[in-house]
Amino acid sequence: MGIQHVIAMFGSTVLAPILMGFDPNLAVLMSGVGTLIFFLITGGKVPSYLGSSFAFIGVVNVATGYVASQGANANIGLALGGIMACGLVYIATGVLVHAVGTRWIERFMPPVVTGAVVAVIGLNLASIPIKTMAANNFDAWMQAVTFLSVALVAVFTRGMLQRLLILIGLIVASGIYAGLTNGLGMGKPVDVSGIAAAPWFDLPSLHTPVFSTRAMLLIVPVVIILVAENLGHIKAVTAMTGRNLDQYMGRAFIGDGVATLVSAAGGGTGVTTYAENIGVMAATRIYSTAVFLVAALIAIALGFSPKFGALIQAIPLPVMGGVSIVVFGLIAIAGAKIWVDNKVDFSDTKNLIVAAITLILGTGEFTLKFGEFALGGIGCATFGAIGLYALLGRAKAQ
Repeated sequence: MGIQHVIAMFGSTVLAPILMGFDPNLAVLMSGVGTLIFFLITGGKVPSYLGSSFAFIGVVNVATGYVASQGANANIGLALGGIMACGLVYIATGVLVHAVGTRWIERFMPPVVTGAVVAVIGLNLASIPIKTMAANNFDAWMQAVTFLSVALVAVFTRGMLQRLLILIGLIVASGIYAGLTNGLGMGKPVDVSGIAAAPWFDLPSLHTPVFSTRAMLLIVPVVIILVAENLGHIKAVTAMTGRNLDQYMGRAFIGDGVATLVSAAGGGTGVTTYAENIGVMAATRIYSTAVFLVAALIAIALGFSPKFGALIQAIPLPVMGGVSIVVFGLIAIAGAKIWVDNKVDFSDTKNLIVAAITLILGTGEFTLKFGEFALGGIGCATFGAIGLYALLGRAKAQ
């Protein structure tokens, strides 16, 4: 069961760091460490796995000037400092929730706001695979082959295969890519020399955070998305298990915050609870938190294997781009699902305006400058959604 949970988180946990120029090997290791931290802080009461969060991709790339999937991020320290600051704010939020409950969060971030903000993350990232991960027509066709492979797995398989749609689709598409390039010479061939040369076990390379006010102000707003994700995931686990986990909400936020802080301190990505692993629990109906201890230990072991990291790096860029199209699309649809599940009434003009403006601000990368500081698309969309809902909500009160 632990191995299944590791496989479930694998595709997304290694994709996010690659898109930010982080070390995917280290990200996997830190996901295991973060899951252990989460387990300890929640007292083993909340079954969850913590993996790389996609919410950080847009703001990290803006803060560091990084172009997605173009090797190592030269300004990774700036990103790490911002992620650590986000973790600290997340911890403070968790302490407040533990003391007074979640009603204030639900008041300021109702489903129309959280749905719009989550959708914006996917839409804001849409240009990355389209514009930067397909250098020519062959690569674009391989992206199409990849997202078609994932789609076929998603629709025509069942059980665990269906839950692992990203991983299975990636493997199938990589095999097709290798056949066309290495076999028929149609594109850039897959280079596996790094896999053979890499040792089985070695210590990871750590990175030092750099604290920049601009980077921190760009990245810290991601905490709003992390809170919304964690809140939704715990509600989902509560519905599956029949056990009310609301009393552990504050501790879950603190656990996720500490895990993010520790991960970034060593050079890893920000982490969040994973819907993929909730899907595994739904499929297997096994909700034991002990399973996540095993999964965490396996992830840590993989993180100490450079050969595993070399295998990840050998994945063709167009294939990774095709997978990204699916993942970013699923994030956008997850926002719409929040609206549907909570029966958001779009005949209410307030809800309609909040959602409409938020989506365009984030997708179009609307930016406001305050002196030397620039608040980009996701930040403007996030704060704009919260502020606009609060402002328009006064209409009924008057």
